[in-house]
Amino acid sequence: MEASIPAVDFQKLSSDEDELKKLRDACEKCGCFRIMNHPIPLTLMADMKLVAKHLHDLPMDIKIRNKLAILPDNGYVSLSVTSSIYEGLAISDMHSSPHAIEDFCSELNVSNHHRQIIEAYGQAVHDLASSVSQNLSEFLGIKDTDYFKNWKSIIRTMKYNFTPEAMGSIGAELHSDTGFITLLHDDETVSGLELMDEHSSSFIAVPPKIGSFFCIIGDAGHVWSNGRFRNVRHRVVCKEAAARYSIGAFMSPRDGNVEAPSKLVELDHAQLYRPFKFDELMKIKYEDLRGLKATTGKSARDAVNQFRIG
Repeated sequence: MEASIPAVDFQKLSSDEDELKKLRDACEKCGCFRIMNHPIPLTLMADMKLVAKHLHDLPMDIKIRNKLAILPDNGYVSLSVTSSIYEGLAISDMHSSPHAIEDFCSELNVSNHHRQIIEAYGQAVHDLASSVSQNLSEFLGIKDTDYFKNWKSIIRTMKYNFTPEAMGSIGAELHSDTGFITLLHDDETVSGLELMDEHSSSFIAVPPKIGSFFCIIGDAGHVWSNGRFRNVRHRVVCKEAAARYSIGAFMSPRDGNVEAPSKLVELDHAQLYRPFKFDELMKIKYEDLRGLKATTGKSARDAVNQFRIG
């Protein structure tokens, strides 16, 4: 089944109440939406996709240099760790670590030209994520214009090695994203992304859409909104024999604290989740992914509910 994905015109969000209502409905009912008419040039998006392809073509001994300190193995993810057809590379947050892009490019011997593209794309997608997050907060009554300005974002490039033998195989297991929101720059031609309908447990295909970003509400967004926003679960499935590339910008709280603002906790909206550190949630998901659930006794499927009140 193919999805009718809500589409939001970014340029109208600051002045059109109907567009804001469309955004609110998408967050509350679907947990995702397409961002159309955004300010990131299509040429920059295309250039970054070419850079991603180049990075994934690098020799293995170079790719494994990519490591992030947040959790073990949170930089380069090899084909054998989580999936036989998926691999990923990650660029740490440039806002919390001024040398993040420089370090990434040095590790992987990235050319100056590609470095400039990564820097421009990283800044542009962070600005877009901040603006979209600000729109989300405004229709909930939070007007602080700098609230999301310096939140963290990690950029991950993802390659799915779809072959004839892999048809029907899972490239990314069913999951919800951990962060506040994810801006997904999906493959423009090769499909595979599916959303899970929580009511029927059926899967809904998300068709490619050139020039758009696909925004997914994550666990932190669900908790921050005090349950108003859905943290939609999704997966990637091999449906055609062609390499699939996507780039995700994963946004998370600046200070690492996940908590609903006091303005969203009212008499008729009691606080649903206790405050917690973002890394706590990541650890539960990471250990479950690596088959280490016995360490915590918790699984990624119900990770957020570990922090639920009552």
